[in-house]
Order: sequence, then C-alpha cells, then structure tokens
Amino acid sequence: MARRYFGTDGIRGLANGDKLTPELALKVGMAAGTKFVRGDHRNRVVIGKDTRRSGYMIEQALTAGFTAVGMDVYLLGPMPTPAVAMLTRSLRADLGVMISASHNPFDDNGIKLFRPDGYKLSDELELEIEALIDSDMTKHLARGRDIGRAHRDEEARTRYIEYAKRTLPRNIDLTGLRVVLDCANGAAYKVAPVALWELGAEVFTIGGEPDGFNINHKVGSTAPEAVAAKVKEVRADIGIALDGDADRVIIIDEKGNVVDGDQFMAVIAESWLERQMLVGGGIVATIMSNLGLERHLTGLGLTLERTQVGDRYVLEAMRAKGFNVGGEQSGHIILSDFTTTGDGLVAALQLLSVLKQRDRPISEICARFEKVPQLLRSVKFKSGKPLEHQQVIQAIADGQAMLGKGGRLVVRASGTEPVIRVMGEADDAALVETVVGQVESAIRQVA
Repeated sequence: MARRYFGTDGIRGLANGDKLTPELALKVGMAAGTKFVRGDHRNRVVIGKDTRRSGYMIEQALTAGFTAVGMDVYLLGPMPTPAVAMLTRSLRADLGVMISASHNPFDDNGIKLFRPDGYKLSDELELEIEALIDSDMTKHLARGRDIGRAHRDEEARTRYIEYAKRTLPRNIDLTGLRVVLDCANGAAYKVAPVALWELGAEVFTIGGEPDGFNINHKVGSTAPEAVAAKVKEVRADIGIALDGDADRVIIIDEKGNVVDGDQFMAVIAESWLERQMLVGGGIVATIMSNLGLERHLTGLGLTLERTQVGDRYVLEAMRAKGFNVGGEQSGHIILSDFTTTGDGLVAALQLLSVLKQRDRPISEICARFEKVPQLLRSVKFKSGKPLEHQQVIQAIADGQAMLGKGGRLVVRASGTEPVIRVMGEADDAALVETVVGQVESAIRQVA
C-alpha cells in the first residue's frame, strides 16, 4: 500500500510546507495516541525535539492531539533521538516521539515515533496510523476527566546523561583526553558536553549555541571541516561530530582526518570480539559500506550482513539474526546491548574506551583496513521516477557489467530528499570513476 505521510524515517518535510503542518501534527498525535491508548492506566507519551524553531509549533500541535485522545504528555525539551527512545522505556511510556529532521537544514522538520520498548514503529503500524489520520477522529476524543495533561520533565537530561555514562566499562574514565565535541547546534548541545566532562575529559565544544536556525549549518557530522580545524587548533586527541538529533557520529583523528562509520564499526567489532561481547559472529551494515570492511571482517572470521540503506533496516536485521553491532557508513552506529537505535554519544564512548585502553593515537586505532576505491555521487531531480527510464536502466546494467564480480554498483533514490545516489566501488579507481560518471550522466539527462 502506498504511504502518504511516512517515509523511511518517520514523517519529514518542509515545516509549514505541503506535507508537515501543525494540522498534520495534531492529527498524528490523535491517530498515534489512539493506537497506543491501552489498559486502564493513565497512558503517557514522551516528546523530545531538536533545536529547530519549528519544533515549538509541532510540539504544541502534537501535545494537543495526544491530550485530546486521553494521553498524558511528558515534554523533554531538546533531547537526542536515542535519549527519547531510552526514556520511553525508562518512564514506562506507551509511546515516544522525536521532533527532528536529523541532518537536514533548519527549515525542514520531522516526526519519529517509538513503541513502548523504544523501537521504531513497523511499516504496518505506520500504515494503520496513516489510515486513522485520514479518518474522522471525533469518536476517539476523550471527555471530561479523561482528557490528558502535559508535564515538563526537568529530570530527563540527567537520566540520559547517567545512562550514557554507564555504558563505559567500569574501569575506564576519560581523564587526560582532549576531546573536541561538535553538537551541530542540535539536540545534544546540553547533554553530550556534560557527559564527557563528568567522565573526566577536557572538552572543547563547538556547535553548541543553537538559535533555532543554525542546526547543521557548517557544523556537525555532515560538515566535519569545522571539528577537524578545531582538533588541529587545540591539539586534541580526537574529534566527535554529532548530527542534528545525535543519532549518528563521525570521528576526526588527531591529524584532522575523517574516520567514517565503516572504520568505526571495524574497531568496535574487534574490541567486542576481544572482550567476548560480540554476538552473532559478525556485524550488520548496509549496501553502501565499503568492500574493504567486508574483506577485513572475513579475515577475522566474521561476517558482514548487508541491508538496504536506513538504520531501521540495519536494526531489523540485527534483531532477526542475532547481531549486537551494526550501522551505516554515514555514522549511524547501533549497539543493541545499550540502545534500540543509533546513538552518537554512546557509540563515541565505546571508541573512547578503546582509545584509553590501547593508549595509541586514534589515527592508528581507526586504520583497521584499506578501503576499496569507492565513489558516491548525488543527482538532484525535480519530479518523476528517473530510475524507471530505459536509458538509466541500460546505463546501470552496462556499469555493472563493466565492474564485474569484483566490484559493486548501487543506484538508489534517497528516502529523505529528492536525489538519486550513485555509488560504485572496485579495486580499479579509474574504472569506478568511469562507471559512476556514465550512470550519473544518464540520470541527469532524464532528471
């Protein structure tokens, strides 16, 4: 069935644009609340948000919708997405909501929903909520004493900080480490610096002064140049760049070089294997992860289970096949011993513990394998379905044939913005450049 509102990661779009309006947020609150009102207790929902100006508007509309169908609302304020998932479980809430458009520009926003166990909703549940949104909700309205109320939870930040700190091995603290932390002017700007400082690190924070409009602007995991420059300026041991809702993380080594999610996962996999913590005999990653990671894991006797792009699909495979480490090259790192979604701070703490234990530069620790030449291009399109055009289909087939069995070509439409991603990889860098260029050109001609 076609999905009208939900995409690959909740509902996302331009705030007050064609899709994401206060009216829709109100209906989402009523519809999602109706699905999760259960039992004879006071049903509760927790709502967190990032720092976008439109978050105020959406938060109030959602609150009106949830209270209208009888749910009590606990407002967390600015809070990372993984914190909302954790607090949904910790507070025994019936539903969790995160208002964020992650790494998108400030004028976008989104709504993510979490089940009582802290996991994102299934496709089936989202479709059921969509059906309710488009229906007459009058019969579901609460009356009199059954109408919900809203609370501001002032202790939520402390709860999450303590939770994150406890994921560090007991015999490890961060004393002596100089850490540059980029909060992307986003949801983690209050909690992440405090957690690192309380663990003993000397913290240099950038991207920690949100104004409602500067989230992800020239800072954060999608703009690592800022944290790289700061690392070199203060001679830090490591740089940590979160995205707007802090569910992804990119690492910068002491030389100012970017460490992507593939190298990050390799470090965690090896560390957890040594500590007999790794479950499933390998890790889960997406079709975008570098072939070098797969070869490296094979050399360790481990497997790489690939999924389609999206952290929800990584998590689904982890749960279905019994893995406890997974993630994406873009920096979504899921450690299911601790979290039910990607958590940039918790993942960074695991890497910091390895840094402390091995007492070697992070550039050495994170050089786990040699990458196979890989090239990723993004092609914007205005409308239509370029990937269904015969010219593009033929270009993709020709490209795959040129790369042969030793290479990979992945062409897909983004689930969050109107672009086509073209990724190619093989041991021959020049061949990769040629193949990706030809496919990119074919798409541009029809887009």
